Amino acid sequence: MQLLAFWLLYPLLWCISVLPFPLLYALSDLTYFFVYRVFGYRKKAVRKNLDIALPHLSVAERRVVERKFYAHMCDMFLEMIKTLTISTKEMNRRFRYTNIELLHEYEKTGRSLILMCAHYASWEWLIVMAEHIHVYRTVAVYKRIANQRFDKLVRDIRARLNTELIEAQKAIEVLHQQKEEGILAVYGFLGDQSPQLTKARHWDTFMGQEVPIHTGGEMLAKKLNLNIAYCRVTKKKRGYYEATIIPLAENPREYRDYEITTKYLKEVEKQILEAPEFYFWTHKRWKHTGKKKKPVMQETTA
Repeated sequence: MQLLAFWLLYPLLWCISVLPFPLLYALSDLTYFFVYRVFGYRKKAVRKNLDIALPHLSVAERRVVERKFYAHMCDMFLEMIKTLTISTKEMNRRFRYTNIELLHEYEKTGRSLILMCAHYASWEWLIVMAEHIHVYRTVAVYKRIANQRFDKLVRDIRARLNTELIEAQKAIEVLHQQKEEGILAVYGFLGDQSPQLTKARHWDTFMGQEVPIHTGGEMLAKKLNLNIAYCRVTKKKRGYYEATIIPLAENPREYRDYEITTKYLKEVEKQILEAPEFYFWTHKRWKHTGKKKKPVMQETTA
């Protein structure tokens, strides 16, 4: 069944990927109409998230954000498909790093870099970074796709742009091994979504709500003594993005536990408040709000 699904969908995806950008965005407009207006894909979850995260906006203002988000989401989905065949030259023209020289400075330290990213603007086109660095490998930590054929396709697309993918559950093992082998890399982590409640080790405030937080990026940076930074991606106009590297810690072991994670969350919050329509609102990011277990008080005896 997986093979059938792949062979039925792949030709369609390839045909979409070779469309010139004007036609691609015309298709995105049509997709938006059906996804938002007709089917209302995850509209209930999006509205709940917007209500929780942006209470300072009126209902009418949140509806504007909602419509802009769905339009952006459709653009981004089709841009992801475009990655199948887009040239490196075209991607470099549309996705620009404003301070790539900072990555070159990190390379000179002889230590790998944890690059914290967010589900904001375009995280898929970050992989063009591989074209601009000299020493580092580019490695992205991701969640494996259930369909093996599509998982291999995603890996092949990234490999075409010199980016390696490693599964999240294997990240600790791989990073340890690569450090022992003297391999230098920039490791991309998406850390702004909600972990499973049973695996939550740390809770922090995100958009005014106390929620469980992924802390793997910070913990690995401390354990392996790696640099850690945040990649701030902004959408300049339709189909064009800019990324800026913002240092979080050069000596992570000098920071208290979770302090770096909090710094990262504040950077993500700042972007959301500036232009909330570019955040990925369909995930149930605040589903565990209010579920933090309070520590059990130990009885003392006289």
